[in-house]
Amino acid sequence: MSNATDKPDSAADEKSLDFIREMVAADIEAGKHEKIVTRFPPEPNGYLHIGHAKSICLNFGIARENNGVCNLRMDDTNPVKEDVEYVQSIQDDLNWLIDGWADHVKSPELLFASDYFERFYNYAVDLIKAGKAFVCDLNAEEFMATRGTPTEAGTNSPHRDRSVEENLDLFKRMREGEFPDGAKTLRAKIDMASPNIHMRDPAFYRIRHAHHHRTGDDWCIYPTYDFAHCLEDSIEGITHSLCTLEFEVHRPLYDWILDNLDVPRPQPRQTEFARLNLNYTVMSKRKLLSLVEDGIVDDWNDPRMPTISACRRRGVPAEALRRFCDIVGVTKFNSLTDVALLEHTIREVLNKESVRRFGVLRPIKVVITNYPKNGEEDCEGPNNPAAEDQGTRTMPFTREVYIDAEDFMEEPPPKYFRLRPGGEVRLKYAYIIKCEEVVKNDDGSIAELRCTYDEGSKRGGPTADRKVKGTIHWVSAKHALDATVHLYERLFNVPEPGADDRDFVEDLNPNSLETVQAKLEPSLADLKPGDPCQFERLGYFCHARESSPDNPAFLRTITMKDAWTRKKPKK
Repeated sequence: MSNATDKPDSAADEKSLDFIREMVAADIEAGKHEKIVTRFPPEPNGYLHIGHAKSICLNFGIARENNGVCNLRMDDTNPVKEDVEYVQSIQDDLNWLIDGWADHVKSPELLFASDYFERFYNYAVDLIKAGKAFVCDLNAEEFMATRGTPTEAGTNSPHRDRSVEENLDLFKRMREGEFPDGAKTLRAKIDMASPNIHMRDPAFYRIRHAHHHRTGDDWCIYPTYDFAHCLEDSIEGITHSLCTLEFEVHRPLYDWILDNLDVPRPQPRQTEFARLNLNYTVMSKRKLLSLVEDGIVDDWNDPRMPTISACRRRGVPAEALRRFCDIVGVTKFNSLTDVALLEHTIREVLNKESVRRFGVLRPIKVVITNYPKNGEEDCEGPNNPAAEDQGTRTMPFTREVYIDAEDFMEEPPPKYFRLRPGGEVRLKYAYIIKCEEVVKNDDGSIAELRCTYDEGSKRGGPTADRKVKGTIHWVSAKHALDATVHLYERLFNVPEPGADDRDFVEDLNPNSLETVQAKLEPSLADLKPGDPCQFERLGYFCHARESSPDNPAFLRTITMKDAWTRKKPKK
Protein backbone atom coordinates (compact mmCIF):
# COMPACT_ATOMS: atom_id res chain seq x y z
CA MET A 1 0.00 0.00 0.00
CA SER A 2 1.36 3.38 -0.94
CA ASN A 3 1.55 6.27 1.49
CA ALA A 4 -0.51 9.42 1.07
CA THR A 5 2.49 11.29 -0.29
CA ASP A 6 3.50 8.60 -2.79
CA LYS A 7 2.76 8.60 -6.49
CA PRO A 8 -0.42 6.82 -7.62
CA ASP A 9 -0.35 3.03 -7.95
CA SER A 10 -0.37 3.33 -11.74
CA ALA A 11 1.23 5.50 -14.36
CA ALA A 12 -1.68 7.96 -14.33
CA ASP A 13 0.60 10.94 -13.70
CA GLU A 14 2.82 10.04 -16.65
CA LYS A 15 0.24 9.56 -19.40
CA SER A 16 -1.88 12.06 -21.27
CA LEU A 17 -4.73 13.64 -19.34
CA ASP A 18 -8.33 12.63 -19.95
CA PHE A 19 -10.84 15.28 -21.00
CA ILE A 20 -11.97 16.00 -17.43
CA ARG A 21 -8.45 16.45 -16.12
CA GLU A 22 -7.68 18.70 -19.09
CA MET A 23 -10.70 20.82 -18.16
CA VAL A 24 -9.63 21.05 -14.51
CA ALA A 25 -6.07 21.96 -15.52
CA ALA A 26 -7.41 24.72 -17.81
CA ASP A 27 -9.61 26.10 -15.01
CA ILE A 28 -6.65 26.19 -12.64
CA GLU A 29 -4.46 27.92 -15.21
CA ALA A 30 -7.23 30.49 -15.82
CA GLY A 31 -7.43 31.19 -12.07
CA LYS A 32 -11.11 30.25 -11.81
CA HIS A 33 -10.77 28.53 -8.44
CA GLU A 34 -8.59 28.98 -5.38
CA LYS A 35 -9.02 25.31 -4.48
CA ILE A 36 -10.41 22.33 -6.40
CA VAL A 37 -13.36 20.75 -4.58
CA THR A 38 -15.04 17.61 -5.91
CA ARG A 39 -17.59 15.30 -4.32
CA PHE A 40 -18.74 11.71 -4.31
CA PRO A 41 -22.51 11.79 -3.63
CA PRO A 42 -23.97 8.26 -3.31
CA GLU A 43 -27.59 7.62 -2.43
CA PRO A 44 -27.71 5.40 0.70
CA ASN A 45 -30.20 2.99 -0.86
CA GLY A 46 -27.83 0.07 -1.44
CA TYR A 47 -24.20 -0.98 -1.29
CA LEU A 48 -21.57 0.55 -3.57
CA HIS A 49 -20.51 -1.52 -6.58
CA ILE A 50 -17.52 -1.55 -8.91
CA GLY A 51 -19.12 1.13 -11.06
CA HIS A 52 -19.02 3.47 -8.07
CA ALA A 53 -15.31 2.68 -7.69
CA LYS A 54 -14.67 4.48 -10.98
CA SER A 55 -16.44 7.60 -9.72
CA ILE A 56 -14.60 7.43 -6.38
CA CYS A 57 -11.23 7.11 -8.10
CA LEU A 58 -12.04 9.96 -10.47
CA ASN A 59 -13.34 12.42 -7.87
CA PHE A 60 -10.78 11.65 -5.17
CA GLY A 61 -8.05 11.30 -7.78
CA ILE A 62 -8.63 14.80 -9.20
CA ALA A 63 -8.66 16.28 -5.69
CA ARG A 64 -5.49 14.34 -4.86
CA GLU A 65 -3.66 15.47 -7.98
CA ASN A 66 -4.52 19.15 -7.42
CA ASN A 67 -4.11 19.47 -3.63
CA GLY A 68 -7.87 19.80 -3.34
CA VAL A 69 -10.67 18.28 -1.31
CA CYS A 70 -13.29 15.65 -2.14
CA ASN A 71 -16.50 15.53 -0.09
CA LEU A 72 -18.27 12.31 0.78
CA ARG A 73 -21.91 13.31 0.80
CA MET A 74 -24.93 11.06 1.33
CA ASP A 75 -27.66 12.11 -1.08
CA ASP A 76 -30.40 11.10 1.33
CA THR A 77 -33.48 12.77 -0.17
CA ASN A 78 -35.63 9.62 -0.53
CA PRO A 79 -36.51 8.19 2.90
CA VAL A 80 -38.49 5.30 1.42
CA LYS A 81 -35.38 3.47 0.17
CA GLU A 82 -32.62 4.66 2.50
CA ASP A 83 -31.16 2.99 5.56
CA VAL A 84 -28.38 3.55 8.10
CA GLU A 85 -26.92 0.18 7.09
CA TYR A 86 -26.19 1.60 3.67
CA VAL A 87 -24.71 4.78 5.14
CA GLN A 88 -22.25 2.73 7.17
CA SER A 89 -21.40 0.35 4.33
CA ILE A 90 -20.66 3.27 2.00
CA GLN A 91 -18.26 4.79 4.53
CA ASP A 92 -16.53 1.45 5.08
CA ASP A 93 -16.16 0.78 1.35
CA LEU A 94 -14.87 4.24 0.51
CA ASN A 95 -12.40 4.36 3.40
CA TRP A 96 -11.01 0.97 2.35
CA LEU A 97 -10.72 1.92 -1.32
CA ILE A 98 -8.86 5.21 -0.77
CA ASP A 99 -6.88 4.23 2.34
CA GLY A 100 -3.29 5.39 1.99
CA TRP A 101 -3.96 6.69 -1.51
CA ALA A 102 -6.34 9.65 -1.25
CA ASP A 103 -7.69 9.68 2.30
CA HIS A 104 -5.73 12.89 2.94
CA VAL A 105 -7.93 14.84 0.46
CA LYS A 106 -11.21 13.79 2.08
CA SER A 107 -13.44 16.45 3.64
CA PRO A 108 -13.09 16.47 7.45
CA GLU A 109 -16.65 15.28 8.05
CA LEU A 110 -19.31 13.12 6.48
CA LEU A 111 -21.92 15.30 4.77
CA PHE A 112 -25.62 14.67 4.21
CA ALA A 113 -28.12 16.28 1.86
CA SER A 114 -30.54 16.14 4.78
CA ASP A 115 -28.33 18.68 6.58
CA TYR A 116 -29.58 21.21 4.02
CA PHE A 117 -33.32 20.46 4.08
CA GLU A 118 -34.21 23.82 5.63
CA ARG A 119 -32.07 25.67 3.10
CA PHE A 120 -33.63 23.71 0.22
CA TYR A 121 -37.06 24.68 1.49
CA ASN A 122 -36.10 28.34 1.67
CA TYR A 123 -34.67 28.24 -1.84
CA ALA A 124 -37.96 26.72 -3.05
CA VAL A 125 -39.85 29.58 -1.36
CA ASP A 126 -37.57 32.04 -3.18
CA LEU A 127 -38.53 30.48 -6.51
CA ILE A 128 -42.23 30.71 -5.64
CA LYS A 129 -41.87 34.38 -4.69
CA ALA A 130 -40.11 35.02 -8.01
CA GLY A 131 -43.01 33.40 -9.86
CA LYS A 132 -40.78 30.53 -11.03
CA ALA A 133 -42.39 27.65 -9.12
CA PHE A 134 -45.96 26.60 -8.40
CA VAL A 135 -47.90 23.96 -6.47
CA CYS A 136 -49.55 21.42 -8.79
CA ASP A 137 -52.43 19.09 -7.91
CA LEU A 138 -51.92 16.62 -10.79
CA ASN A 139 -51.16 13.10 -9.68
CA ALA A 140 -48.28 11.14 -11.20
CA GLU A 141 -50.39 9.64 -13.98
CA GLU A 142 -51.92 12.99 -14.92
CA PHE A 143 -48.51 14.65 -14.81
CA MET A 144 -47.07 12.12 -17.28
CA ALA A 145 -50.09 12.55 -19.56
CA THR A 146 -49.41 16.29 -19.88
CA ARG A 147 -45.65 16.03 -20.21
CA GLY A 148 -45.65 15.38 -23.96
CA THR A 149 -43.17 13.29 -25.93
CA PRO A 150 -39.66 13.96 -27.24
CA THR A 151 -41.23 15.26 -30.47
CA GLU A 152 -44.44 16.83 -29.11
CA ALA A 153 -44.72 19.66 -26.59
CA GLY A 154 -46.41 19.13 -23.27
CA THR A 155 -49.40 21.04 -21.97
CA ASN A 156 -49.47 23.45 -19.07
CA SER A 157 -50.82 22.28 -15.74
CA PRO A 158 -54.24 23.81 -14.93
CA HIS A 159 -52.61 25.04 -11.68
CA ARG A 160 -49.65 26.76 -13.36
CA ASP A 161 -51.09 30.26 -13.00
CA ARG A 162 -51.85 30.17 -9.29
CA SER A 163 -50.88 33.35 -7.52
CA VAL A 164 -47.66 33.64 -5.55
CA GLU A 165 -49.69 33.98 -2.34
CA GLU A 166 -51.70 30.82 -3.01
CA ASN A 167 -48.56 28.85 -3.89
CA LEU A 168 -46.79 30.00 -0.74
CA ASP A 169 -49.80 29.01 1.36
CA LEU A 170 -50.14 25.59 -0.28
CA PHE A 171 -46.41 24.86 -0.04
CA LYS A 172 -46.44 25.77 3.66
CA ARG A 173 -49.39 23.47 4.23
CA MET A 174 -47.61 20.70 2.29
CA ARG A 175 -44.74 21.00 4.75
CA GLU A 176 -47.12 20.94 7.73
CA GLY A 177 -48.48 17.56 6.61
CA GLU A 178 -52.01 18.62 5.63
CA PHE A 179 -52.05 16.65 2.35
CA PRO A 180 -51.58 12.93 1.68
CA ASP A 181 -48.79 11.39 -0.41
CA GLY A 182 -49.08 12.25 -4.08
CA ALA A 183 -51.76 14.91 -3.61
CA LYS A 184 -49.51 17.81 -4.62
CA THR A 185 -46.04 18.59 -5.92
CA LEU A 186 -44.01 21.74 -6.22
CA ARG A 187 -43.00 22.25 -9.85
CA ALA A 188 -40.70 24.68 -11.59
CA LYS A 189 -42.28 27.05 -14.10
CA ILE A 190 -39.99 26.80 -17.12
CA ASP A 191 -41.26 25.75 -20.56
CA MET A 192 -43.63 22.90 -21.43
CA ALA A 193 -42.57 23.21 -25.08
CA SER A 194 -38.86 22.78 -24.36
CA PRO A 195 -37.16 20.20 -26.60
CA ASN A 196 -35.50 18.92 -23.40
CA ILE A 197 -38.26 17.01 -21.63
CA HIS A 198 -36.51 17.52 -18.28
CA MET A 199 -37.13 21.26 -18.59
CA ARG A 200 -40.92 20.85 -18.90
CA ASP A 201 -41.93 22.18 -15.50
CA PRO A 202 -40.18 19.41 -13.52
CA ALA A 203 -41.17 18.50 -9.98
CA PHE A 204 -38.96 19.91 -7.22
CA TYR A 205 -40.82 18.61 -4.13
CA ARG A 206 -43.09 15.65 -3.46
CA ILE A 207 -45.10 14.63 -0.40
CA ARG A 208 -43.87 11.51 1.38
CA HIS A 209 -45.05 10.74 4.89
CA ALA A 210 -42.06 8.51 5.61
CA HIS A 211 -39.61 8.30 8.49
CA HIS A 212 -36.18 9.59 7.55
CA HIS A 213 -33.09 7.86 8.93
CA ARG A 214 -31.65 11.18 10.17
CA THR A 215 -34.45 13.77 10.41
CA GLY A 216 -37.07 11.35 11.72
CA ASP A 217 -40.58 12.71 11.17
CA ASP A 218 -39.60 16.39 10.95
CA TRP A 219 -40.34 16.47 7.23
CA CYS A 220 -43.07 15.05 5.05
CA ILE A 221 -41.98 16.80 1.86
CA TYR A 222 -38.70 15.90 0.21
CA PRO A 223 -36.77 17.53 -2.65
CA THR A 224 -36.20 15.66 -5.89
CA TYR A 225 -32.65 14.74 -6.84
CA ASP A 226 -32.58 17.33 -9.63
CA PHE A 227 -33.47 20.13 -7.24
CA ALA A 228 -31.22 19.05 -4.38
CA HIS A 229 -28.16 18.00 -6.37
CA CYS A 230 -27.06 21.38 -7.71
CA LEU A 231 -27.87 23.14 -4.42
CA GLU A 232 -25.78 20.66 -2.43
CA ASP A 233 -22.88 21.33 -4.78
CA SER A 234 -23.36 25.08 -4.45
CA ILE A 235 -23.61 25.04 -0.65
CA GLU A 236 -20.41 22.99 -0.36
CA GLY A 237 -18.48 25.11 -2.84
CA ILE A 238 -17.97 22.25 -5.29
CA THR A 239 -15.94 23.42 -8.28
CA HIS A 240 -16.42 20.40 -10.55
CA SER A 241 -19.55 18.25 -10.28
CA LEU A 242 -18.71 15.03 -12.13
CA CYS A 243 -21.69 12.86 -13.13
CA THR A 244 -22.30 9.89 -15.39
CA LEU A 245 -23.64 10.41 -18.90
CA GLU A 246 -27.31 9.90 -18.10
CA PHE A 247 -27.23 13.25 -16.28
CA GLU A 248 -26.11 15.15 -19.38
CA VAL A 249 -29.73 15.96 -20.31
CA HIS A 250 -30.29 17.17 -16.74
CA ARG A 251 -27.47 19.72 -16.93
CA PRO A 252 -29.65 22.57 -18.32
CA LEU A 253 -31.93 22.15 -15.30
CA TYR A 254 -28.90 22.07 -12.97
CA ASP A 255 -27.79 25.41 -14.41
CA TRP A 256 -31.33 26.89 -14.51
CA ILE A 257 -31.83 26.35 -10.78
CA LEU A 258 -28.53 27.99 -9.86
CA ASP A 259 -29.04 30.81 -12.37
CA ASN A 260 -32.44 31.66 -10.87
CA LEU A 261 -31.39 31.66 -7.22
CA ASP A 262 -29.13 33.90 -5.17
CA VAL A 263 -26.25 31.44 -4.75
CA PRO A 264 -22.49 32.08 -4.49
CA ARG A 265 -20.52 32.57 -7.68
CA PRO A 266 -18.82 30.99 -9.50
CA GLN A 267 -21.36 28.20 -9.74
CA PRO A 268 -20.34 24.54 -9.78
CA ARG A 269 -19.65 23.11 -13.22
CA GLN A 270 -21.35 19.82 -14.08
CA THR A 271 -19.45 17.54 -16.45
CA GLU A 272 -20.47 14.05 -17.53
CA PHE A 273 -18.43 10.92 -18.20
CA ALA A 274 -19.25 7.34 -19.20
CA ARG A 275 -20.17 4.98 -16.41
CA LEU A 276 -18.34 1.70 -15.94
CA ASN A 277 -20.15 -1.32 -17.38
CA LEU A 278 -18.80 -4.86 -17.05
CA ASN A 279 -19.83 -7.97 -18.92
CA TYR A 280 -20.87 -11.08 -16.99
CA THR A 281 -22.41 -8.93 -14.27
CA VAL A 282 -25.18 -6.45 -13.50
CA MET A 283 -24.69 -2.99 -12.00
CA SER A 284 -28.29 -1.96 -11.41
CA LYS A 285 -28.97 -1.42 -7.70
CA ARG A 286 -32.53 -2.62 -8.29
CA LYS A 287 -31.28 -5.92 -9.72
CA LEU A 288 -28.63 -6.31 -7.05
CA LEU A 289 -31.25 -5.70 -4.35
CA SER A 290 -33.51 -8.35 -5.89
CA LEU A 291 -30.63 -10.87 -5.78
CA VAL A 292 -30.35 -10.20 -2.05
CA GLU A 293 -34.07 -10.09 -1.26
CA ASP A 294 -34.83 -13.23 -3.29
CA GLY A 295 -32.09 -15.18 -1.52
CA ILE A 296 -30.11 -15.84 -4.69
CA VAL A 297 -27.03 -14.53 -2.86
CA ASP A 298 -26.40 -14.40 0.87
CA ASP A 299 -26.20 -10.62 1.16
CA TRP A 300 -24.79 -7.51 -0.48
CA ASN A 301 -21.29 -8.66 0.48
CA ASP A 302 -21.68 -12.16 -0.95
CA PRO A 303 -18.32 -12.66 -2.72
CA ARG A 304 -20.11 -13.32 -6.02
CA MET A 305 -21.64 -9.83 -6.03
CA PRO A 306 -19.99 -6.89 -7.88
CA THR A 307 -20.14 -4.71 -4.77
CA ILE A 308 -17.03 -3.15 -3.28
CA SER A 309 -17.88 -4.84 0.01
CA ALA A 310 -17.99 -8.22 -1.73
CA CYS A 311 -14.66 -7.54 -3.44
CA ARG A 312 -13.08 -6.70 -0.10
CA ARG A 313 -14.50 -9.82 1.54
CA ARG A 314 -13.32 -11.98 -1.36
CA GLY A 315 -9.77 -10.69 -1.01
CA VAL A 316 -9.57 -8.28 -3.95
CA PRO A 317 -6.90 -5.66 -3.11
CA ALA A 318 -8.01 -2.03 -3.10
CA GLU A 319 -4.99 -1.27 -5.28
CA ALA A 320 -6.32 -3.65 -7.94
CA LEU A 321 -9.65 -1.81 -8.15
CA ARG A 322 -7.91 1.56 -8.34
CA ARG A 323 -5.53 0.32 -11.01
CA PHE A 324 -8.40 -1.19 -13.00
CA CYS A 325 -10.34 2.09 -12.92
CA ASP A 326 -7.24 3.90 -14.14
CA ILE A 327 -6.76 1.45 -17.03
CA VAL A 328 -10.40 1.77 -18.08
CA GLY A 329 -9.99 5.55 -18.12
CA VAL A 330 -12.48 8.39 -18.46
CA THR A 331 -14.34 8.92 -21.72
CA LYS A 332 -17.55 10.38 -23.11
CA PHE A 333 -18.69 7.13 -24.72
CA ASN A 334 -20.54 4.25 -23.09
CA SER A 335 -18.97 0.86 -23.64
CA LEU A 336 -18.86 -2.62 -22.15
CA THR A 337 -15.61 -3.50 -20.40
CA ASP A 338 -14.43 -7.10 -20.43
CA VAL A 339 -14.44 -8.48 -16.89
CA ALA A 340 -11.31 -10.43 -17.87
CA LEU A 341 -9.42 -7.12 -17.67
CA LEU A 342 -10.52 -6.70 -14.05
CA GLU A 343 -9.53 -10.29 -13.30
CA HIS A 344 -6.14 -9.78 -14.93
CA THR A 345 -5.51 -6.67 -12.83
CA ILE A 346 -6.45 -8.53 -9.64
CA ARG A 347 -4.01 -11.32 -10.49
CA GLU A 348 -1.29 -8.82 -11.30
CA VAL A 349 -1.54 -7.19 -7.85
CA LEU A 350 -2.07 -10.43 -5.92
CA ASN A 351 0.93 -12.02 -7.61
CA LYS A 352 3.17 -9.55 -5.78
CA GLU A 353 1.25 -9.51 -2.49
CA SER A 354 0.50 -13.19 -1.93
CA VAL A 355 2.54 -15.82 -0.12
CA ARG A 356 2.70 -19.24 -1.81
CA ARG A 357 1.25 -22.29 -0.13
CA PHE A 358 -0.11 -25.72 -1.06
CA GLY A 359 -3.81 -26.51 -0.90
CA VAL A 360 -5.43 -29.80 -1.86
CA LEU A 361 -9.06 -29.09 -2.59
CA ARG A 362 -10.30 -32.62 -3.40
CA PRO A 363 -7.92 -34.86 -1.49
CA ILE A 364 -6.83 -38.39 -2.35
CA LYS A 365 -4.53 -40.09 0.13
CA VAL A 366 -1.18 -41.34 -1.18
CA VAL A 367 0.79 -43.88 0.86
CA ILE A 368 4.48 -44.00 -0.07
CA THR A 369 5.15 -47.62 0.79
CA ASN A 370 8.96 -47.51 0.69
CA TYR A 371 9.22 -44.37 2.83
CA PRO A 372 10.00 -44.97 6.55
CA LYS A 373 6.77 -45.46 8.52
CA ASN A 374 7.59 -42.83 11.12
CA GLY A 375 9.84 -40.80 8.88
CA GLU A 376 9.46 -37.03 8.63
CA GLU A 377 11.53 -34.31 6.96
CA ASP A 378 11.25 -30.76 5.73
CA CYS A 379 10.96 -29.65 2.13
CA GLU A 380 11.68 -26.08 1.14
CA GLY A 381 9.80 -23.78 -1.23
CA PRO A 382 9.65 -20.04 -1.91
CA ASN A 383 7.37 -17.73 0.05
CA ASN A 384 6.76 -15.46 -2.94
CA PRO A 385 9.06 -15.60 -5.97
CA ALA A 386 7.41 -12.45 -7.42
CA ALA A 387 8.50 -10.24 -4.51
CA GLU A 388 11.91 -9.33 -3.18
CA ASP A 389 13.36 -10.65 0.09
CA GLN A 390 10.41 -12.94 0.84
CA GLY A 391 12.59 -15.91 1.77
CA THR A 392 11.45 -19.52 1.88
CA ARG A 393 9.08 -21.70 3.86
CA THR A 394 9.41 -25.31 4.99
CA MET A 395 6.76 -28.00 4.51
CA PRO A 396 6.72 -31.26 6.46
CA PHE A 397 6.94 -34.42 4.35
CA THR A 398 5.78 -37.80 5.65
CA ARG A 399 4.93 -41.31 4.43
CA GLU A 400 1.29 -40.32 3.80
CA VAL A 401 0.40 -37.26 1.77
CA TYR A 402 -2.68 -35.89 0.03
CA ILE A 403 -2.79 -35.00 -3.64
CA ASP A 404 -5.68 -33.45 -5.56
CA ALA A 405 -8.16 -35.78 -7.26
CA GLU A 406 -7.72 -33.77 -10.45
CA ASP A 407 -4.06 -34.82 -10.52
CA PHE A 408 -4.83 -38.55 -10.90
CA MET A 409 -6.65 -40.53 -13.61
CA GLU A 410 -6.97 -44.29 -13.93
CA GLU A 411 -7.61 -44.09 -17.67
CA PRO A 412 -6.03 -40.83 -18.78
CA PRO A 413 -6.31 -39.28 -22.24
CA PRO A 414 -3.25 -38.81 -24.46
CA LYS A 415 -0.70 -36.25 -23.26
CA TYR A 416 -1.88 -36.52 -19.66
CA PHE A 417 1.24 -35.82 -17.61
CA ARG A 418 -0.06 -36.10 -14.08
CA LEU A 419 -0.26 -39.26 -11.98
CA ARG A 420 -1.62 -42.50 -13.49
CA PRO A 421 -1.28 -46.20 -12.65
CA GLY A 422 2.34 -47.09 -13.37
CA GLY A 423 3.19 -43.45 -14.05
CA GLU A 424 5.55 -41.03 -12.33
CA VAL A 425 5.25 -37.39 -11.23
CA ARG A 426 7.29 -35.10 -9.08
CA LEU A 427 5.79 -33.88 -5.82
CA LYS A 428 6.74 -30.23 -6.07
CA TYR A 429 9.81 -29.30 -3.97
CA ALA A 430 10.04 -33.00 -2.93
CA TYR A 431 10.42 -36.44 -4.50
CA ILE A 432 9.43 -38.26 -7.65
CA ILE A 433 6.77 -40.89 -6.93
CA LYS A 434 5.38 -43.78 -8.98
CA CYS A 435 1.82 -45.12 -8.66
CA GLU A 436 1.98 -48.85 -7.98
CA GLU A 437 -1.58 -49.68 -6.85
CA VAL A 438 -5.08 -48.13 -6.69
CA VAL A 439 -7.04 -49.24 -3.61
CA LYS A 440 -10.83 -48.94 -3.94
CA ASN A 441 -13.70 -48.67 -1.47
CA ASP A 442 -16.70 -50.98 -1.70
CA ASP A 443 -18.58 -48.36 -3.75
CA GLY A 444 -15.77 -48.20 -6.31
CA SER A 445 -14.37 -44.87 -5.16
CA ILE A 446 -10.64 -44.51 -4.56
CA ALA A 447 -9.61 -45.21 -0.98
CA GLU A 448 -5.89 -44.49 -1.48
CA LEU A 449 -3.04 -44.70 -3.93
CA ARG A 450 0.00 -46.78 -3.06
CA CYS A 451 3.18 -45.37 -4.49
CA THR A 452 6.92 -45.69 -4.22
CA TYR A 453 9.40 -42.83 -4.21
CA ASP A 454 12.83 -42.26 -5.70
CA GLU A 455 14.88 -41.59 -2.58
CA GLY A 456 17.55 -39.65 -4.43
CA SER A 457 15.20 -37.38 -6.41
CA LYS A 458 14.82 -34.61 -3.84
CA ARG A 459 16.81 -31.41 -4.41
CA GLY A 460 20.48 -32.15 -3.79
CA GLY A 461 20.05 -35.90 -4.29
CA PRO A 462 21.88 -38.03 -6.86
CA THR A 463 18.80 -38.34 -9.11
CA ALA A 464 17.38 -34.86 -8.46
CA ASP A 465 17.89 -33.90 -12.11
CA ARG A 466 15.94 -36.88 -13.43
CA LYS A 467 13.18 -35.55 -15.67
CA VAL A 468 9.49 -36.43 -15.39
CA LYS A 469 6.81 -34.56 -17.30
CA GLY A 470 4.37 -33.90 -14.45
CA THR A 471 4.73 -31.89 -11.24
CA ILE A 472 1.89 -31.76 -8.72
CA HIS A 473 1.28 -30.23 -5.29
CA TRP A 474 0.70 -32.14 -2.07
CA VAL A 475 0.18 -31.82 1.69
CA SER A 476 1.43 -34.07 4.48
CA ALA A 477 -1.53 -36.06 5.82
CA LYS A 478 -0.19 -35.94 9.36
CA HIS A 479 0.14 -32.14 9.40
CA ALA A 480 -2.62 -31.02 7.04
CA LEU A 481 -4.91 -28.19 8.10
CA ASP A 482 -8.56 -29.19 7.62
CA ALA A 483 -10.42 -26.20 6.21
CA THR A 484 -13.58 -25.21 4.42
CA VAL A 485 -12.81 -23.61 1.06
CA HIS A 486 -15.38 -21.68 -0.96
CA LEU A 487 -14.74 -21.71 -4.70
CA TYR A 488 -16.36 -18.77 -6.46
CA GLU A 489 -16.97 -18.34 -10.17
CA ARG A 490 -18.73 -15.57 -12.09
CA LEU A 491 -22.32 -15.10 -10.95
CA PHE A 492 -23.63 -15.04 -14.54
CA ASN A 493 -22.69 -17.33 -17.42
CA VAL A 494 -23.41 -14.97 -20.34
CA PRO A 495 -21.70 -11.67 -21.22
CA GLU A 496 -24.88 -9.55 -21.03
CA PRO A 497 -27.32 -10.90 -18.43
CA GLY A 498 -30.93 -10.10 -19.28
CA ALA A 499 -30.23 -9.14 -22.90
CA ASP A 500 -32.93 -9.67 -25.54
CA ASP A 501 -35.71 -9.10 -22.99
CA ARG A 502 -34.74 -12.13 -20.88
CA ASP A 503 -35.19 -12.07 -17.13
CA PHE A 504 -31.60 -11.56 -15.97
CA VAL A 505 -31.93 -14.32 -13.35
CA GLU A 506 -32.28 -16.83 -16.21
CA ASP A 507 -28.60 -16.19 -16.92
CA LEU A 508 -27.34 -17.04 -13.45
CA ASN A 509 -24.42 -19.46 -13.31
CA PRO A 510 -25.61 -22.52 -11.32
CA ASN A 511 -21.97 -23.32 -10.53
CA SER A 512 -21.03 -19.91 -9.14
CA LEU A 513 -20.23 -21.42 -5.72
CA GLU A 514 -18.78 -24.76 -4.72
CA THR A 515 -17.74 -25.53 -1.14
CA VAL A 516 -15.15 -28.23 -0.46
CA GLN A 517 -13.45 -29.68 2.59
CA ALA A 518 -9.78 -29.26 1.79
CA LYS A 519 -6.39 -30.25 3.17
CA LEU A 520 -4.03 -27.29 3.38
CA GLU A 521 -0.40 -26.62 4.12
CA PRO A 522 -0.28 -26.24 7.93
CA SER A 523 1.36 -22.79 7.90
CA LEU A 524 -1.86 -21.36 6.42
CA ALA A 525 -3.26 -21.40 9.95
CA ASP A 526 -0.91 -18.50 10.73
CA LEU A 527 -2.53 -16.14 8.21
CA LYS A 528 -4.73 -13.38 9.60
CA PRO A 529 -8.31 -13.00 8.35
CA GLY A 530 -8.22 -11.14 5.05
CA ASP A 531 -4.61 -12.07 4.26
CA PRO A 532 -4.05 -13.15 0.64
CA CYS A 533 -2.24 -16.29 -0.47
CA GLN A 534 -1.68 -18.25 -3.63
CA PHE A 535 -2.53 -21.93 -3.56
CA GLU A 536 0.16 -23.00 -6.01
CA ARG A 537 -1.24 -24.14 -9.38
CA LEU A 538 -4.82 -23.38 -8.26
CA GLY A 539 -5.40 -19.67 -7.77
CA TYR A 540 -5.47 -16.83 -5.28
CA PHE A 541 -7.32 -17.19 -2.00
CA CYS A 542 -7.82 -15.21 1.17
CA HIS A 543 -8.21 -16.26 4.77
CA ALA A 544 -11.94 -15.69 5.33
CA ARG A 545 -12.90 -12.99 7.81
CA GLU A 546 -15.47 -15.36 9.31
CA SER A 547 -12.78 -18.00 9.87
CA SER A 548 -11.96 -19.25 13.37
CA PRO A 549 -9.28 -21.55 14.83
CA ASP A 550 -11.91 -24.26 15.24
CA ASN A 551 -13.34 -23.78 11.76
CA PRO A 552 -10.74 -22.32 9.38
CA ALA A 553 -12.13 -21.11 6.07
CA PHE A 554 -10.71 -19.70 2.86
CA LEU A 555 -12.32 -17.97 -0.11
CA ARG A 556 -11.08 -18.19 -3.66
CA THR A 557 -10.46 -14.67 -4.91
CA ILE A 558 -9.63 -15.70 -8.46
CA THR A 559 -8.23 -18.64 -10.41
CA MET A 560 -4.75 -18.76 -11.96
CA LYS A 561 -6.19 -18.79 -15.49
CA ASP A 562 -5.88 -15.39 -17.20
CA ALA A 563 -8.18 -14.94 -20.20
CA TRP A 564 -7.18 -11.30 -20.67
CA THR A 565 -3.49 -12.09 -21.18
CA ARG A 566 -4.40 -14.63 -23.85
CA LYS A 567 -6.67 -12.09 -25.61
CA LYS A 568 -4.06 -9.32 -25.80
CA PRO A 569 -2.49 -9.11 -29.27
CA LYS A 570 1.14 -10.15 -29.49
CA LYS A 571 3.59 -7.37 -30.22
